[in-house]
Amino acid sequence: MSLALAMPVAAQDAGLRTRVEAALVQAGTGTRFGLYVVDDQGREVIAISPDNRFMPASNTKIFTTATAWATLPDMTGPDATGGAAVRLEGRDVVLVGNGDARLSSADDCKTDCLGTLADAVAAKTRVVHDVIGDDTLFPDERWSPGMSWNNIPTRSGTGISALTIDDNEAVVTVMPSAAGTPATVALPGYYTVDNRVMTVAGAKSAVGFDRAPNTYELRLTGTIGVDARPERLRVGIDDPARYAAWRLAALLRARGVRVTGAIAVRHRPLLPADDPAVRGAAPPARPPAEPVLAKLTPPPLAGDVRITNKVSQNLHAELFLRRVALVAGSGSIADGQVAVRRVLAQAGVPRTAFDLSDGSGMSTYNRVSPRGVVTLLRWIATQPWGTAWRDTLPVGGIDGTLARRFAGTILDRKLFAKTGTINATNALSGYMTAASGRALTFSIIANDMPADASATKAMDAALVLIAAAN
Repeated sequence: MSLALAMPVAAQDAGLRTRVEAALVQAGTGTRFGLYVVDDQGREVIAISPDNRFMPASNTKIFTTATAWATLPDMTGPDATGGAAVRLEGRDVVLVGNGDARLSSADDCKTDCLGTLADAVAAKTRVVHDVIGDDTLFPDERWSPGMSWNNIPTRSGTGISALTIDDNEAVVTVMPSAAGTPATVALPGYYTVDNRVMTVAGAKSAVGFDRAPNTYELRLTGTIGVDARPERLRVGIDDPARYAAWRLAALLRARGVRVTGAIAVRHRPLLPADDPAVRGAAPPARPPAEPVLAKLTPPPLAGDVRITNKVSQNLHAELFLRRVALVAGSGSIADGQVAVRRVLAQAGVPRTAFDLSDGSGMSTYNRVSPRGVVTLLRWIATQPWGTAWRDTLPVGGIDGTLARRFAGTILDRKLFAKTGTINATNALSGYMTAASGRALTFSIIANDMPADASATKAMDAALVLIAAAN
């Protein structure tokens, strides 16, 4: 395990450093750690490889959501621009996506509901031909560079689109049958199933699933106990615009509207002009807005930052990256990264401290340094929106991805931080209150754990030691 010194030992609490290193070594041979902690004056408390670069996993969402707060014009008022809309083109219905992450087709939907748009169509006509999903607001970049292919069938790797519904997930339920027979499967008609799950004795289950990218057959494998509870699988959607159009067609039929045509999509291909380095000073092409029959107004984006950070919602983070990319660009990932770099420059984060390829942390190409993360976090705290942003972070022992961490320790309810987990990576960065009441800002990242083991226990133990000593 690499724990190279980043500053002379004399400048640090040597006894604390020894205890922290002893805690971190429990993560296993080969694990690389970066750790940087400062007090409210910016003075170093402890530093271990703070300038080395690490894969940050979902700590990437810190960069994305801070850029959203710093860039988008109104985070606290209703989202006047993002809501989905419908228009009629002859006898065709076009469902237009505008980048909203929260559109719902649930039966019990109360706000931001696809059903509202279906009602508007049903009030206008009783027969439609094609139902078309239009996500051309953003170029077609459903997966970021560095996304691992094996994540694509899962909810963590669902496709990114300007037209998003139900978190771009389909729920599949696997239920036991008689022992020795195939399990019973309930799933949306959007997918077909190759069911290889067998019912076995007992109450344990081991159900897996897979699907080739951009195909519609889901393969289920494994076993489910005859006395087991049903297994609910949340499967990623590769073409969200098509899925949203499919759901709209179903809602129209439920309202007595005949759909005589097909489900279709409109995508915008990624072109050289979507790269700001190619486009240069030329403004991005923006086709004129077409009149719509009805348009939704989602709740404030501040609430979506809370969802994104509390539960580490990948899709929502990626949509924030594309929303900021629209402010001065075309909605491309490249334009989004220009916006991120602009904010990080304002924050004083050195360009060598980061390289990012997505907005969520699913890309294995992302790299950040702990010192760079802490520099950004301290800058966020000085912004007018800094307190509101901090409130979106999980709280140790209380909620989100930290609900089961730090409970009963000195940091119970006193640590506010973004988690990060991907293969051979754990990260945690944010703010904590030490035993003395001192406010500390920190970033700790572990990479290259053996056999993809978790380093979270070692990391948490180290942070508790630091809090107790300060």
